[in-house]
Amino acid sequence: MVEMKVEGLTLDPLTNMPIIILKDLDGNRALPIWVGYFEANAIALEIEKVATPRPMTHDLMRNLLQGMNAQVNHILVSELKDNTFYAIISLVCGGSTMNIDSRPSDAIALALRTKSPIFVEEKVIEAAKSLDLPDPDKIKKDEKQQWKEWLQNLKPQDFGRL
Repeated sequence: MVEMKVEGLTLDPLTNMPIIILKDLDGNRALPIWVGYFEANAIALEIEKVATPRPMTHDLMRNLLQGMNAQVNHILVSELKDNTFYAIISLVCGGSTMNIDSRPSDAIALALRTKSPIFVEEKVIEAAKSLDLPDPDKIKKDEKQQWKEWLQNLKPQDFGRL
């Protein structure tokens, strides 16, 4: 397993879909994971420390875990099958460890909120090299600015009825 951190979010120039960029702690290897807009929003809100008027889904998950005296031990991006990434949330509760199947985007959003480590299986990093990926080291400044502006312009109404 390789420990990684969220380097940032970018947009795929071809599909305009959000991509989470994970980088190893040495900064030598990167792993892009394509996600949906809502999932990217959940991650971007936490990265930018944007407070919402009511708990969002991943905030609720964190609050539930805290209320149950459970902790996220770590998350693991465990597989890449048919261009789909898979993840596991490792929880510790009452002395027992549980592994919960998850989408990587949800696991990463929860890991950010609980300040838990993010790991990726070596085989996933290797398998991802065969995907047709944009170079994660070339995240354009205008794309970063686009995300910042989008986050700054969020209004409570954007999250549905309160």
